[in-house]
Amino acid sequence: MLAHRTVVHLMLHIAVPALAARMLCRKDFLRAWGIMLATMLVDADHLFADPVFDPNRCSIGFHPLHSVAAVGIYALMTFVPLSRNFRITGLGLLIHMLLDGADCLFMK
Repeated sequence: MLAHRTVVHLMLHIAVPALAARMLCRKDFLRAWGIMLATMLVDADHLFADPVFDPNRCSIGFHPLHSVAAVGIYALMTFVPLSRNFRITGLGLLIHMLLDGADCLFMK
């Protein structure tokens, strides 16, 4: 069951940004999806944890780039109109955090 949840979680990190890019950026779908996929680099903060991967650990609030303050910054990025790519990056990060948060709920 645990391996199944992990696979579904990882697949959602690909599928949900694709859906968001398709709905919000039709003309620039591939670029928007690529930017949102690149936001998965936020998981680099997992490298500072021991163990690096723990399927039973909630990322939200544990890793520095998954903190409540970081999520607030990602929300600002989404809604501050500096550039389209900046906003897409913020959206990708928010989607990532929402999916990680949902995974935390399924752990309980």
